[in-house]
Amino acid sequence: MFDARIQPLQKRLLDRPATWFVTRGIGADQITIAGFAIGLLAVPAIAFGIYWAGLIFLIVNRLADGLDGAVARISGPTDRGAFLDIALDFVFYAVFPLGFAIATPANALPAAVLIAAFVGTGSSFLAYAAIAAKRGDTAEAFPTKGIYYLGGLTEGFETIALFVLMLLWPALFPLLAYLFSAACVLTTLLRWSHGWTAFAPMALKKQKPQDSNDTRPQSQSTTIQDVS
Repeated sequence: MFDARIQPLQKRLLDRPATWFVTRGIGADQITIAGFAIGLLAVPAIAFGIYWAGLIFLIVNRLADGLDGAVARISGPTDRGAFLDIALDFVFYAVFPLGFAIATPANALPAAVLIAAFVGTGSSFLAYAAIAAKRGDTAEAFPTKGIYYLGGLTEGFETIALFVLMLLWPALFPLLAYLFSAACVLTTLLRWSHGWTAFAPMALKKQKPQDSNDTRPQSQSTTIQDVS
């Protein structure tokens, strides 16, 4: 919901450090993979109840997620970079709640519900992006994204805010998980509705009038239909 609004600020803050990395030959893909690996360390940290360490790993992961895009804008974006960025982000979002489930068995059910809700938002996001790319559509609100970015109530900013709250107040994990799951369900439904409308089949074009020089019966003359 807020991702598009914070992009200009994010760009201003990250352009200088991104330039530093580029001048030292560090590529966007390297930053993406390193950030993902560091982010995964949050899971065992949370599982052992070391929430402050989990918060540090989360912050580093998110900084890397923004920095890789800034580096790509300078050195040149690639399809592989866009693929890595979205694929690893979705895996990170899915495994993060597992730490809370391992730390406290009572968190298992809300963690499972949250992960299932993430599947809904993630699948609807990627399905829409795939069809939009096929049609040549672009997201005006996210011109720097490597794929079509369909917004919603629960985007990246809201998800990270959720994770931070969970780490600061782990006892509230079940409540936060259920509330955010409900928001994810609403986001998924809105995206389904948007896709249903945006990708509705085009009406078949009316049959072209028979040419005056065409003496064949109407049933034998050629018709053109839009079957896209």
